Amino acid sequence: MSTVSVQDAPQVKSGAFSPASLLTSLPAALRKLDPRNMVKTPVMFVVLVGSIVTTVAALLTPSVFAWSIAVWLWLTVIFANLADAVAEGRGKAQAASLRAAKRDSMARLLAADGTISEVRGVDLHIGDRVVCEAGDVIPGDGDIVEGLASIDESAITGESAPVIRESGGDRCAVTGGTKVLSDRIVISITAEPGSTFIDRMIALVEGSDRRKTPNEIALNILLASLTIVFLVAVTALAPLANYSDAPTSLVVLSALLVCLIPTTIGALLSAIGIAGMDRLVQHNVLALSGRAVEAAGDVSTLLLDKTGTITLGNRQAHELVPAPGVDIIELAHAAQLASLADTTPEGRSVVVLCKEQFGLRAQEVQDFTDAQWIGFTAQTRMSGVDHDGHQVRKGAAGSVFAWVAEQGGTVGTEVVNDVDAISAAGGTPLVVADGQRVLGVIYLKDIVKEGIAERFAQLRRMGIRTVMVTGDNPATARAIAEEAGVDDVLAEATPEDKLALIKKEQAGGRLVAMTGDGTNDAPALAQADVGVAMSTGTSAAKEAGNMVDLDSNPTKLLDVVAIGKQLLITRGSLTTFSIANDVAKYFAILPAMFVVVFPGLETLNIMRLGSSNSAILSAVIFNALVIVALIPLALRGVRYRASTSAQLLSRNLLIYGLGGLVAPFIGIKLIDLVVSQIPGIG
Repeated sequence: MSTVSVQDAPQVKSGAFSPASLLTSLPAALRKLDPRNMVKTPVMFVVLVGSIVTTVAALLTPSVFAWSIAVWLWLTVIFANLADAVAEGRGKAQAASLRAAKRDSMARLLAADGTISEVRGVDLHIGDRVVCEAGDVIPGDGDIVEGLASIDESAITGESAPVIRESGGDRCAVTGGTKVLSDRIVISITAEPGSTFIDRMIALVEGSDRRKTPNEIALNILLASLTIVFLVAVTALAPLANYSDAPTSLVVLSALLVCLIPTTIGALLSAIGIAGMDRLVQHNVLALSGRAVEAAGDVSTLLLDKTGTITLGNRQAHELVPAPGVDIIELAHAAQLASLADTTPEGRSVVVLCKEQFGLRAQEVQDFTDAQWIGFTAQTRMSGVDHDGHQVRKGAAGSVFAWVAEQGGTVGTEVVNDVDAISAAGGTPLVVADGQRVLGVIYLKDIVKEGIAERFAQLRRMGIRTVMVTGDNPATARAIAEEAGVDDVLAEATPEDKLALIKKEQAGGRLVAMTGDGTNDAPALAQADVGVAMSTGTSAAKEAGNMVDLDSNPTKLLDVVAIGKQLLITRGSLTTFSIANDVAKYFAILPAMFVVVFPGLETLNIMRLGSSNSAILSAVIFNALVIVALIPLALRGVRYRASTSAQLLSRNLLIYGLGGLVAPFIGIKLIDLVVSQIPGIG
């Protein structure tokens, strides 16, 4: 499976955006003008009604001004739909590739009596057992119950390298549409036709199965409330204007309403949510609900497995500690020889350490014709060689100590102390001996991933607490946690311990995220607010989680949190910008409209717009164009930086609050310089 480097992880990627996508998405935007679709977005529905009203008014009382307002109001609605269409369109290509993988295939159904019959894949049901051999396309989601096979999952993950799936354990799950490359397996079907993993992915990446999240619903209610307030205000403005001998037309009132309500965020809100899902897809993470993406942005506690997430997973040789009176070069020679027959990652790391730190020539077993090699086994826990009158052994301290005693040798207290010190530091000691002589100790260290400490420091600055979960003893766990910079550690953890910890954190009002791949992780994944299941894991784990990582990279949890944060920051920033826009447009339009009747308003008419008509039209044009200008930002997301909430708020207000106030003044003035020259407007 492909993995994501820890060093590259802080950069939150997004799907590509090109101006050409605006043009290709235009037909879809026009189809979205259906009132049944528009009513789902109250703000833009009001704009649609305003467009219809101004069009009717322009037909009844034609003028350049009325038709200009009508055209730009329609463009405002279309541009809003365009944002959604572009966001949804970015999932079409991935959906198409998934549909290519989702093909009707025949399955060999295994009956209870052992007979095999061919049936269509769409006729399979939960509990059915099917036989797949090399070259077969797996007909549906399931768990391997017999055998082992190499599987091509490139249609799902994009990774061309095959993976091994086997019965039992946490790597038994297979996905329909993937291909068996070798061997024979028996699969128990775990999903009904139409509800497979690929079916859900297609629905989600296309946006057809996307539901509004709680925060999105709440923001929609707020925007609808603001719209009602401005509707009442504009309606009340009509009799005031008439009383002041400055009557306003229905076209003017409609334009004014559209300019004052939060159309910018109303137009982009749905696109922001779709783009958040897309960014996860770009990271090969499938979110089973938008709520999970949103929750990831509010996570305050992360539960992370030690092995494979915080550490590389394989202990590596870190240091050689010679016994008293033994030259370290002699120890290095013996350690290298004793490790040549050890094919484990730990054994290979000893050979590499001796070569790189002590300059020893790389040697192979084939270089010694008269040597008797002793390979490492789980029973002996030793490896070594008998060569040239020497019996060299390397292995677990207890095993080597016992072997030395059998040879008639003794172990010095210094070596025992070195072994104890390495164990206390969280390492694994391997003892090297030559017959009766103990030469020293190899310090095996569980290597912390490069850059992971910096990632944890970033999370800490954001107020996120990290907890390392491991089955190691407390001493080893504390040593690793200290090196990695983790806030807390849960040692000798059982599935029950994980579940209890999650409930404890949630009881304190914190949102919890975790990863898992096994059936024993399912209860904790289901309990966590954000549960990221590995694609290689069991069906139970994938069903329990609300996200699935197609790369099966536990470190991806850190990216998920960053993407969730980016979603919330983008939504907050553009909301701030939109509301600030409305305030600025208020000061731009109203003084220009009433300055003739109320000369005192001249002090507020700081932009010196050409006329009331040009002021209103300029504001309407700016209101429409700013939506298009912000589509790339909505899709790409506001750049995410690890910082505190106070720092994020200050940055948001400075850039998008102040920017939202200033931009309309500049934009409307520039547009006014052009439209004021149009006959019938200026």
